[in-house]
Amino acid sequence: MLELISFLINGIQPFIVPICFVSAWAIIILCAWSLWTAARDSVTTAKQMHQIPCTGCQFFTEDYRLKCTVRPSIANTEEAINCRDYQAKTNPYLY
Repeated sequence: MLELISFLINGIQPFIVPICFVSAWAIIILCAWSLWTAARDSVTTAKQMHQIPCTGCQFFTEDYRLKCTVRPSIANTEEAINCRDYQAKTNPYLY
C-alpha cells in the first residue's frame, strides 16, 4: 500500500508545478476581470443617476420628507429622468 502511494506521488509530482502556475494566473485574471466589470457597471450607473434632473427643478424642496411637491413618488429616482413636470429653477438663489 505504501509503495502504491509513493508511486502515485512520484507520478503526479511533475504535473503539480504547471497546474499551480496555470491556476494562479487564472485566479489573477478572474479577479482583474471582476474588478473591471464592477468598475464598468459603476460608471454606467453613475452616468444614469446623473441624468436625474430633480435638483435643478423648481418643485424640488430639498427636504427628505417631501422631495417634490408635484411628483413625490418618483423624485430622485430613475423614473424622474423624463419627468414631464420638470421646470428649471428661475431664481438663482434656489440652487
